[in-house]
Amino acid sequence: MNAALLRLLQLSDPALPIGAYAHSGGLETYVQEGMIRDAGGAGMYVRDMLRTNVFYTDAALVTLAHKGYRDRVEELDRLCEAVKAPREIREASRKLGGRLLKIFGKEGEARHYCVAFGYCAAVMGIGLREALTGFYYNTAAGMVTNCVKLVPIGQQDGQELLLSLQPLILELVERGMEPDEDLVGLCCVGLDIRCMQHERLYSRLYMS
Repeated sequence: MNAALLRLLQLSDPALPIGAYAHSGGLETYVQEGMIRDAGGAGMYVRDMLRTNVFYTDAALVTLAHKGYRDRVEELDRLCEAVKAPREIREASRKLGGRLLKIFGKEGEARHYCVAFGYCAAVMGIGLREALTGFYYNTAAGMVTNCVKLVPIGQQDGQELLLSLQPLILELVERGMEPDEDLVGLCCVGLDIRCMQHERLYSRLYMS
């Protein structure tokens, strides 16, 4: 039995009790504005988020935190704080990161979720490629679950979408093994605007 695999499964489990279910990451605004209406739109949204926002921000910081877990955690946490402009997303990232660290007994080492994820994976002996794969899967599964609840799309549609994302996830993992630090936080203006608008939606199911 591979102990590192078991640790990765727990670390990347979408059901891990850190409160991720309470956050839509701006998706709720897209749905209320009528920009995402069906399974096709949901698929486009998830793929675009993985290729742009996640690749250049959270996933890049996972990689950098995994590589620099001994001496760069605080620096990378400050960088994450700076690049997450919308208040709700920034606060959500801090909350999820703090709860993740508490579960694995690593409180005080980092705050933001992506930095905490990379740090925990390195300390737990999980390889970078495996950790990054788990992070992308966790992120994709969370977005798909939110699409199922919010758009809404069927459970079958959601699972078919998640299955179809596997080649993209593998591609992004390979491309993300050596991130360009100058591109960390590359701005996704549309997402930032939707996240800021979420604060003032007439009705909300999610915290962000």
